[in-house]
Amino acid sequence: MINKLILVIILFVSFLPLSAQKTKHPSLLYSTERVRAAKQKIDKDTIMADAWRQIEQTANEQLQKNGLNKSDYLSLAYLMTGNKIYSNKLKEILLEVIKAETWGSDEMLARIPVWRGDLGMAHKALLSAIAYDAIYNDLTNSERKQIAEGLNRLALEPLLGDWLIEPTRIHSLNSMGHNWWTSCVCMGGILALSLQNELPIAKEWAAKVNGVISEWFDFAGDVLQQKPKSFDDNGGMYESLNYANFGIQEALLFRQAWQNCYPGQTMQAIPQLDKLSDFFLHVCYPRTGILHNINFGDSHKNVTAESTLMLLYAMGMKDDNMLWYINQVEQGQHRDGYFLNRPMGFLYTPNLTKAPATPNLKKSELFSDFGWATMRSSWDKDATMLAVKSGYTWNHSHADANSFILFHKGVDIIKDAGNCWYPNPNYRNYFFQSEAHNVVLFDGKGQSREQQYHGSTQRGYLHHLMDAGDVKYILANGTGPYSDQFSRYFRHFLWIDNVIYIVDDLKSHKAGHYEWLWHPGGETNKRGADLNINNGSSSVVIRPLYPRLLALSNFVHDYPEDLYWEEKEGPTEDLKGTETYYSFHLPGEFNRVKGMTAIILKETPEDKNLPYMEKREGKDWIGLRVKREGKVTDIYINQLADGRLMHSNSWIEADGWFTDAYMFAVTYDENTKAQDAKDFFICHGSALRRDEQSYFSSLSKLFVIQKGTAKGVDLIIEGQPKVNAYFRIDNKPAIVNVNGKKLPFVYNNKQINIATSLSY
Repeated sequence: MINKLILVIILFVSFLPLSAQKTKHPSLLYSTERVRAAKQKIDKDTIMADAWRQIEQTANEQLQKNGLNKSDYLSLAYLMTGNKIYSNKLKEILLEVIKAETWGSDEMLARIPVWRGDLGMAHKALLSAIAYDAIYNDLTNSERKQIAEGLNRLALEPLLGDWLIEPTRIHSLNSMGHNWWTSCVCMGGILALSLQNELPIAKEWAAKVNGVISEWFDFAGDVLQQKPKSFDDNGGMYESLNYANFGIQEALLFRQAWQNCYPGQTMQAIPQLDKLSDFFLHVCYPRTGILHNINFGDSHKNVTAESTLMLLYAMGMKDDNMLWYINQVEQGQHRDGYFLNRPMGFLYTPNLTKAPATPNLKKSELFSDFGWATMRSSWDKDATMLAVKSGYTWNHSHADANSFILFHKGVDIIKDAGNCWYPNPNYRNYFFQSEAHNVVLFDGKGQSREQQYHGSTQRGYLHHLMDAGDVKYILANGTGPYSDQFSRYFRHFLWIDNVIYIVDDLKSHKAGHYEWLWHPGGETNKRGADLNINNGSSSVVIRPLYPRLLALSNFVHDYPEDLYWEEKEGPTEDLKGTETYYSFHLPGEFNRVKGMTAIILKETPEDKNLPYMEKREGKDWIGLRVKREGKVTDIYINQLADGRLMHSNSWIEADGWFTDAYMFAVTYDENTKAQDAKDFFICHGSALRRDEQSYFSSLSKLFVIQKGTAKGVDLIIEGQPKVNAYFRIDNKPAIVNVNGKKLPFVYNNKQINIATSLSY
C-alpha cells in the first residue's frame, strides 16, 4: 500500500505544470553537464588545461576585488573546483551589490520618460544570474530571498518593466528593436529564470520573454519612422556585424538558458536562425592572421561572431561550416569574444577537429533586404573579396550607400574609415557621414546629415548579383539616399579576371562639381594617371578612365580637362592621429556624368604584368579594350541607355555590334575575331546582333553572363521572373546550365532557346 502511494505521488509530481515545479540549480548557462564535460577535457587536452589555468588565475585575482565585474569567472571556478572560497566571495558580492539605490545610469535616468533599464544593467543582470545560479545551494533560504528581492528591485523589474511588461513598458520594437531590446529583455529573462523559485512572478516573466523573442526576429520594419525589417531573407541583420552578433547573441543566451532549465521542452520555431551561419560566413574574410570581417557601419574588422555560432551549435543547429568559422578566430582578437580562456568559450567551444579546410558555400551572396553583397575569388586565405553596400541609413548603419570595401592579399586595401566612440564629435561629423566612405559627392556633399538620426526616406538597393567565376557583377542604386543631390546615382561593379570596373551613372538636379572619394588601406603613390596602393604583399592600382584620366602630373593647369586630386585628412579610427584619403575632382560643372574606374588587382607590389587598356569611343558609346595574356575583352557603355530616352529604345552600333544593352562585354582570344567570341556579358539588354545574325534576343531586357564550356554553355540570367531568350551557339551543346542548374533547351539554326522561370 505504501509503495502504491509513493508511486502515485511520483506520477503526480511528474505531471505537475512548470509553474508548480522548482528550478534545480545550477541550471542556466554553466550547466552541470557542461562543467562535467569541461573537467574531462582538461585532463586530456593541454590547450583546454591551459585555458582553465588562465580562467582560474583571473578568478583568483577577483578574490581581492569587489563588484560584479568578472563574477562569471568566480562562478565557473566554484563549479569546476567546489572550493568554497569562490562561493563565499560571490555571496559577499551579491549581498553587497543589492545595497545600491539604483543600477540605472545617470544619463538614462535623466531622459523623459525615465529609462530605468539599459545595457549596463542588462550586463549586471546576466552576471548576477550566473552568480546566483552557481552558489544557490550554498545560500540559506533567507539569503536567497534577500538577494532575489534585491536583484528584482535593482534589475529584474526595471529591465522587464521598461522593455516588456505592462503597464510600465515604455519601449517598442519600432523604437528600440535592435540590440538594446534583446539585451535588456533577454538578460532580464535570464535573471528571471534564476530567481523563479523565490519570486513566483519571475517564472511568469521568464515565460513571457520566451514567448516574444520570435517577434524581434520577425519585425518587418515600419514606414512612418523609416525603420527597416530586422532580418534579411538570406540571413543576417542590417545593424552591422558587431551589433547584429551582439543582439542575436543576447537572444540566444536566454534561449540556451531556457533550454537548460527546461530540457526536452519544445522550443518556439525561429526560422531566421537557420540562415545566420551562412550570413556570418559570407561577411567574413579569412586571412593569414586574425579573421577579418566587413566593417560597414558601427563595427570593426576584428569583431567576429563565434559567440552566436557556438550558441547555435550548442542548441543542435550543427553545421561543419560553423566549425570552420570558429577555427579562423584567434583567441582574444576582440573585446567580447567567446574564447577558450573565457567562461562561455571554455564551456561552449565545440570540437573543432572536424572543421573543413574551406567552407562549403558559394563565393558570392546578396542580402537584398538590407543591401549588402559580397563577391570573392575563393574561400582560401588572403584571397580577394569585394563587399558592396547600398541599403538603409539609420542608427548604426552609416551614410554609405553605394560604398564598397576591397580585401586583397590579406588586407582591406581599399577600406572603410571605421567608427569611434559615439560621444566623440568625429563620430557624427566624420565616421558616420559619406565623407568617410568610398562614394561620389556632389558639390562636396553626400547623403543628408539628418539621416543619421531620422533615417533615409528612400533607401538604397543592390540588384542582380551574378558570379560566373572569372566574371562577376552587381548593380548598386544609391539614388534614394542621395536624392536631394542626384536624380540618378547608379554604380555597376563588373569584375573580370584581375580587374574590377566601377561604372558610375550620375545625374544631378543642377550643374555642379563631381568628386570621387577613395580611402586607401596602405601606402599610396601617384604615378602618371594611376594611384597605387601598397600594403605588405597586397597591391592595387586605381585607374580612372572616364569621364577623364587623372592629370598626369602635379602641373594640373597643363591638364585643364582631366581629373585633379586632393589629399584630405580624416581622423584615424583610434583617434590618435589623422590619415590621408583622396578626392578626385572633375573640373567644371556638369549635371550628367558617366564614370569608369578600373581597380587592377596585382599579384605583388612588383607585378609588372598589368593589363593593357585602350579607351575607345564611338557614336553614343564609350568603351575600353583590355588585353592581357592573349585574351581580349571589349567593354561598351551605351550613352543612350541612361534614362534620357523615354519611349524610344536605346539602340547603338559599336564596332559592328548592334544592341540596346546598357553595357556589354565580349571576351575572345587575341588571335581570333570578336564575332567568334563565346563569352559575353550583357547588362540590361534585349538584343545583341552582328552581321545580320542574332547573338542574343529577349523581349525583356536581361542581365546575362554567357560562357562557353567544353560540353556546352553556362548561362547566368537575371532581370525577370520569366525568361524566353535565344543565344547563338555554333554547335549544338550537350549541356546548358542556367544559374547553376541543367535545363532543357531547343536548338535550331545555331541558336538555343531557353524558356524558364527564375526564382525571385
